[in-house]
Amino acid sequence: MPYVNIKVTGGREAPTVEQKAELIKGVTELLARVLNKNPASTVVVIDEIDMDNYGLGGESITERRKKG
Repeated sequence: MPYVNIKVTGGREAPTVEQKAELIKGVTELLARVLNKNPASTVVVIDEIDMDNYGLGGESITERRKKG
């Protein structure tokens, strides 16, 4: 049973419901095609991470994006 976890920015940059559906479908099809995995047992989870909850280079993504 493949398990794929996609992490994306939440808030105003969050993907739409349609985009999430496309990601789930596309990843499932990719695993079926490349690794011959059964789509019925493929799990895809999309986590939306608030930009205040992760950082890069010692700063939150919120702060980094404010600086441009």
